[in-house]
Amino acid sequence: MRVLHILNHLVEAGNGIINVAVDLSCLQARDGHEVWVASAGGEYEMLLRDHGVGHLELDQAREAMNLLKASKRYRAIVREIRPHIVHAHMMTGAIIAGSLRGRAGYGLVTTVHNSFQKSSVLMGFGDRVIVVSEAVGQLMRRRGVRASKIRVVRNGVLGSPRVRPISVYKPAPLRGQAVVTVAGMYRRKGIAELIAAFEGIASRFRGAHLYLVGDGPDRAEFEDLAGRSTASPRIHFEGFQKEPQRYMLAADVFVLASYYESFGLVLTEAREAGCAIIASKVTGIPEALEGGKAGLLVPPKDVSALEDALVRLLSAPEQKARWQKLALQNLEAYSVDRMAKETEAVYCELLR
Repeated sequence: MRVLHILNHLVEAGNGIINVAVDLSCLQARDGHEVWVASAGGEYEMLLRDHGVGHLELDQAREAMNLLKASKRYRAIVREIRPHIVHAHMMTGAIIAGSLRGRAGYGLVTTVHNSFQKSSVLMGFGDRVIVVSEAVGQLMRRRGVRASKIRVVRNGVLGSPRVRPISVYKPAPLRGQAVVTVAGMYRRKGIAELIAAFEGIASRFRGAHLYLVGDGPDRAEFEDLAGRSTASPRIHFEGFQKEPQRYMLAADVFVLASYYESFGLVLTEAREAGCAIIASKVTGIPEALEGGKAGLLVPPKDVSALEDALVRLLSAPEQKARWQKLALQNLEAYSVDRMAKETEAVYCELLR
């Protein structure tokens, strides 16, 4: 079939939405489909080309005049490639594809990646609405998206064409007992709570260091917070890293303290690296951690609970080793191959 994916851009910056869509496009082309991505472009264009995926320029910047141009450009793209399926991964693309489908005859599939945004209800424009966890499916139904449209396809990342096998990476040279997070520098990622929890344990574990891997608009706020902490010399801002696997492989404990998370793709990567994991018990995170069988779950925004979980793992090597072993179990369920097959099944159902 002919498939067109719509994304805002293809910049390699750790954006989980972009990563999932790139993986999906590459695997669909591998499986014999004709696949294109329409976006403003970026570093992943070369990877897509190498996997037989075409790229078409489509600037969806949210400015009135530009959106008119984007709509016109989108119509031209559809006339050119005549897709059977248009798959929109972000809201602007979903609105353009939904409002302009007219007589084009394609099926529109949307994927809800960022369910924390109330405007994600606009993804209901799709004929089928893919959600990345059961929790997101429940949320979208409460927001008014018809249950008959919703299909659950959990994110997969293992075997991604974007990265090398985990065995190839060398652990980063981290100091002492390394507590690591890989997350965008946003308040909703719980970075402030993680810094506070680390300050609480720093005097007890004098060899512990906190590594914050990622970038984002709230980084300066977190740097100021860390600078005023008594543990400041042991809190390290590493910025965006193209190979976060190196930090995961070197971590004593991996933490994702998000307030909400549709799935938490990075947790699967941390599991593949054999991390002992602590994460918030919220939205799709429990599904990424086997309901708590593959990592410790704590309430979101709860500094004391996060601090207690860190103490539990840092003070007991046997506990840490146990959770590292549990993280590695049942990983085959999180492969990109499984994700691609389930997504194709949604396409085929719609076309029938």
